[in-house]
Amino acid sequence: MDIGTIVGLALASTLIIGGMGAFVGAFVSLPSLLIVLGGTMGATLVFFPLDTLRGVGGIVKNVFFARTQPTSTLIAAIIDFAGRARREGILSLQNVANESDDEFLVKGINLVVDGIEESVIDDILSNEIDFIEERHKNGADMFATMGMLSPAFGLIGTLIGLVIMLQNLEDTSAIGPAMAIALITTFYGALLANLVFIPFSGKLKVRSQQEVLQRRLTLEGILAIGAGNNPRVVEQKLNSFLAPRLRASLTG
Repeated sequence: MDIGTIVGLALASTLIIGGMGAFVGAFVSLPSLLIVLGGTMGATLVFFPLDTLRGVGGIVKNVFFARTQPTSTLIAAIIDFAGRARREGILSLQNVANESDDEFLVKGINLVVDGIEESVIDDILSNEIDFIEERHKNGADMFATMGMLSPAFGLIGTLIGLVIMLQNLEDTSAIGPAMAIALITTFYGALLANLVFIPFSGKLKVRSQQEVLQRRLTLEGILAIGAGNNPRVVEQKLNSFLAPRLRASLTG
């Protein structure tokens, strides 16, 4: 679970609600929420294919739950496989699927064990990385679009509230609710965009970059194992994917 995401949302929500003080109830408006959420979701449905929106639950799950293993652990596993292949032969890695939960790594090792040419392995795994990156981009783009749309629908709600107010200037009891819709929809639109949609998009982009980096690191390790490189050489190649301070902690 991503503690940073949860703490960030909780902290921002607490401080915003705290800033409202005793007037929290004044910021609760179901019509305003329906305008912003309904408009945003409807426009997003028009913007993106239905298949993309069907996976929104899984996309949101990726925001709160990190599935990638520590890079140092991944490097250590690849170096171990490289050492075993040098000592016992590449066929000794046939049962690697029983030792790793990383499907991408297992797939690559199996291709090497099957004697597939290096260029073919590179093409197969590189294509998979490209498609992973594209799928993640679609999810991040969806939330970025929602972040762009929600303030616009907040403004639309403001216009609706103003029109209702102007239509009922003679009825003083209707002015207050209409003005509330006019102002609170703008508030909801800005809040959802800047606290939920845009940060979610940013988190998904960061997660995608991390996963793609690990996949490219894994690909480099698999090709090195297939080429019969010394484990020390494999380690040096994989460490090049890390920041210098992380390399020092790994080798130390």
